[in-house]
Amino acid sequence: MKKTKLKRRVCQVIEEHKEEIFEINQQIYDYPELGYKESFATELIAEQLADLGLEVERDFALTGCKATIASREVGPKVAVLGELDAVICKEHPDAKQKTGAVHACGHNIQLATMLAVAIGLTTTEVIENLAGSVEFMATPAEEYVELEYRGELAREKKIKFFGGKQELIYRGEFDDVDLAMMIHSLDLGANKALIGGTGNGFIGKKVKFIGQESHAGSAPEEGVNALNAAMLAISNINAQRETFADQDRIRVHPIITKGGDMVNVVPADVRMETYVRGRTIDSILDANQKVDRALQAGAMAVGAEVEISDLPGYLPLLNNEALDQLFVDNLTEFIPQDTIQYGSDFSGSFDFGDLSHLIPTLHPFFAGVSGALHTRDFSLEDRELAIITPAKAMATTIIDLLFDQASLAEEIITNFEPTMSKEEYLDLQRKISNE
Repeated sequence: MKKTKLKRRVCQVIEEHKEEIFEINQQIYDYPELGYKESFATELIAEQLADLGLEVERDFALTGCKATIASREVGPKVAVLGELDAVICKEHPDAKQKTGAVHACGHNIQLATMLAVAIGLTTTEVIENLAGSVEFMATPAEEYVELEYRGELAREKKIKFFGGKQELIYRGEFDDVDLAMMIHSLDLGANKALIGGTGNGFIGKKVKFIGQESHAGSAPEEGVNALNAAMLAISNINAQRETFADQDRIRVHPIITKGGDMVNVVPADVRMETYVRGRTIDSILDANQKVDRALQAGAMAVGAEVEISDLPGYLPLLNNEALDQLFVDNLTEFIPQDTIQYGSDFSGSFDFGDLSHLIPTLHPFFAGVSGALHTRDFSLEDRELAIITPAKAMATTIIDLLFDQASLAEEIITNFEPTMSKEEYLDLQRKISNE
């Protein structure tokens, strides 16, 4: 069968099923869950994949699920990903009262897009005309939140890493994946899509300042104020900002998660969390050393102690130009060329960045939403553009990759030079993990 006919067929099927795809998107939006707690979303996606006749593996990283379709012809495996978890934004009108969780991250949109691709490829004869396989992966815990909860999971040996894709890499779930792709929603103004965006990596930090409690009114001189140590440390971090090179895109944004126990007791236990973000691994490690210095100096100034725990965060997001161009070639069948933005420099972070160091990856951004990510203003405005258009573009790109004995996929895989092996990746994460 000709490739153009395969593409038309898969797009037709996605179009025919779009109302049920929209309904799945809404169900996930209405029931937001935080990372490593995504029971509803996992079960819903698993049921949908099973209804397509696929064998589904559930809870493959505490939560999450996956299913694979395969051609009779041996070839590369392409993974299509969607993320299960929500973010915390209590100010959002749709946030859950108890948890503050809401899909102001657009992960519900990713899952709907992934499911649309699955429907397009499994309910047609398309896969039989390709070489290789496609794996649909609903992945947990992309948002790096609730660090205490995830720390407890790690202590119970239920997880090794706080980030979902880190955990999946560690567990070997990507060992047989040759290429990976997913989309992300973003308010792009007048544009409809963005290709070739880059993102920061980061190290996560938990900090505990330890002072000496005393009565704040009658004997403050007998205490050591851990809150003062934290405030000085934040000022010290601010004093470092002019030493961060502009091209490194360093971002440090601490919050105090515990400021004391009682107003009339000199604070002796003060907690802080922060990320140290940057564009390259070396710049992140350098900035992290400066932040440690600032934290230690704040404690030393008032005679307090400080405990610093470094947690492996995410790696910078890289691009694969060959995959990007192939995707654009398909995308222009659905939206005008002049509505596609090329390249953007994000200071935020994605755990998909970790994968981009190991295998060829595709991570375009799509409009159809309004408001900034993770804020009370984020909302879905155009379901067709946000969900159906990227699904059609991804499905047709997969056809290109795996058609003709997967010659295009094999070429991209052959030309790809990973920045590190899986073993080197895990070794780096072990070195970052430090107290």
